[in-house]
Amino acid sequence: MEHRRTILTAFMILIALLAMIGAVSAADTSTDRTITASGTGSVIGTPDRAQISLAVETESTDVKVAQAENAALMTKVMDALIAAGIPRDALKTTGYNIYPVYEDLKFPAQKIKAYHVSNTLTITLHDVSRTGEVIDIGVANGINQANSIQFLLSDEQAQVLRTEALKEASDRAAADARTVAAALGVNLTVVKSVDIGGGYTPVLFQNYARSDMASGAASTPIQPGDVTVTATVTVTYLIE
Repeated sequence: MEHRRTILTAFMILIALLAMIGAVSAADTSTDRTITASGTGSVIGTPDRAQISLAVETESTDVKVAQAENAALMTKVMDALIAAGIPRDALKTTGYNIYPVYEDLKFPAQKIKAYHVSNTLTITLHDVSRTGEVIDIGVANGINQANSIQFLLSDEQAQVLRTEALKEASDRAAADARTVAAALGVNLTVVKSVDIGGGYTPVLFQNYARSDMASGAASTPIQPGDVTVTATVTVTYLIE
């Protein structure tokens, strides 16, 4: 019995020692001397992709007539785009709605005046210089609602620009850390941690062609503008 008690006591002492060692290790980690610096890099690029959102809208007192007219017009638009060399897989239906239009009467006396049908087509272009041409083809063949254009970067182009932005951000963070370390009279040793962020926002135009369609303009000039890719790097250095 006494022997068993001695073993149990020794085991409990061992557990306590291990816990103390763990606490000391945690304390050592928390007392690391560090300098943290952040840098931002920005690189300007030219979009090499465009997404154009166009729609055909029709209205009739007979829902089947509105639907049939809409289908005929959208088919005409798609056929014209394909005939102009736009790949079929670049054309995607991204919205289709049918809803009643009511007379301007208070509920519950409202009556259905007509049925409205909307069919939205999104065209993805790998040649952004054809953006205005695609809009003109669409309008000439039945498009009567222009929703938006987005100018984007391909994955390959985005990665090239992001790599440049990350290098710039890293250089700035490192330069700031060296400056602070020199001012404080300490030396940077190794990198303890790194956090990376950033991205880019596509160039977006909304309701871009309404004025052109209303005025009967012969062509639609579209300038894509530039895209700025940003990256942020936050680096923590150990110092001595």
